[in-house]
Amino acid sequence: MSLKENAATYQLLERLERRYALRVLWALRDGHPQTFRLLQDSVGGITPNTLNTRIKELREAGFLDHGSEGYTVTASGVDLLKRLHDLQAFASRWVAARAKK
Repeated sequence: MSLKENAATYQLLERLERRYALRVLWALRDGHPQTFRLLQDSVGGITPNTLNTRIKELREAGFLDHGSEGYTVTASGVDLLKRLHDLQAFASRWVAARAKK
C-alpha cells in the first residue's frame, strides 16, 4: 500500500474507532430511518451528548444523513456497511472456533 492509501485508511479508522461510532452505523444497517430516541435505544448505553457528537461526526464524514423520518445511512455509509458485513461473518466464525477450545 502506498503512503497515500495508508493515510486514507488511518483517517477512516480514526473516525470509526471513536466510541460508539460503529454501533451507530450498525444500528442503521437495515436502511430504516430512526429518530434520535430510537437510535439511542438501538445503540444502547450511549448518552445523548455522545450520540449527538457521533451523529455530527458521521454526518461530516458523509456516512449519515437526517431526513424528515430520522437518521439514515448515505450511499457511502451503505458501502461501508457492506464491507463491515464481511467482518460480521468473520466474527461469527471466530467466536465459534473459540468456543470449541
